[in-house]
Amino acid sequence: MAKIGDLALTLTDLGKRLDANGKIDKIIEIAAETNEVVLDMLNVEGNLATGHKTTIRTGYPSAFWRMYNQGVPQSKSKTQQITDTCGMLEAFSTVDADMADLNGNTAEFRLSEDRAYIQAMNMEMAKTVFYGDTSKTPEKFLGLAPRYSTLDPKVPISKNVIDAGGANNLTSIFLVCWGANTVHGIYPKGSKAGFSHEDLGRDKVTDGNGGTFMAYQTHYKWDLGLCVRDHRYVVRIANIDLATITDEKFIEFMIRASELLPDENLGRPVFYMNRAARTRLRLAKLGNKNTHVTFDTVEGKKVMKFDEIPVRRTDALTEDETKVAA
Repeated sequence: MAKIGDLALTLTDLGKRLDANGKIDKIIEIAAETNEVVLDMLNVEGNLATGHKTTIRTGYPSAFWRMYNQGVPQSKSKTQQITDTCGMLEAFSTVDADMADLNGNTAEFRLSEDRAYIQAMNMEMAKTVFYGDTSKTPEKFLGLAPRYSTLDPKVPISKNVIDAGGANNLTSIFLVCWGANTVHGIYPKGSKAGFSHEDLGRDKVTDGNGGTFMAYQTHYKWDLGLCVRDHRYVVRIANIDLATITDEKFIEFMIRASELLPDENLGRPVFYMNRAARTRLRLAKLGNKNTHVTFDTVEGKKVMKFDEIPVRRTDALTEDETKVAA
């Protein structure tokens, strides 16, 4: 299985290369702590100022068995160009200067206050990775759920949508095989890894009621998009009702999802599910045991796996999804 660092850079990798003073590294470390998608998503610099244009293969040429004195028909592959856009997520942190200076360590106090803003940005970014819909919110980027939102067999992408058969309180599990040639994040051409942090220093601000005071301000900006170069490397298990699905079906659907990936070696596959679904997976039994779920220790952290594929928890995946139908 390919290593994540062999294919492209994660946000953590990019942050370490772009900033030597440690400030942005610490911010990205916080991002990784609060949004596990950041740990896995490969990031590629886009070829456009606003995103990335990709040529994807939609059909393969034919090969023929030939006999003597018989020619070979001409054939060619089919391709299609798609353009994925980036969204601009921003936040401004304002901390009263007197309050920040009071504890004698202004920088650390400001960072402790800024964690809330970073957390909010991470929650919003994770939600957009899965549910971003540019037809409804054009300022965002297109996420996974709107791309994998039909069971219509006439639509090629429907082959990678598994119907779990639920009717109420629906959630999804996503299997994403991150890779430079499969699925990856994008940041605008010429930008700094899509995530920037600017200390605006100490300045006069207003309190909204006409009063003024001195405050430290920080500007956070995260430009990110999602590029699905090969739709076969994402699988959505949709219409999951955790209250009615059986353990056997839960395991079966995850096995089926992993078998739909053409070649795991082209990237790094990862399962994403919410807290309730991950709990259900751990408790699921086949007979008297569940041999599919294991735990490894990676860099001092316990990592849950399903048949050697990491299972990440993301609370961005809700239990009130619209039913996916044909």
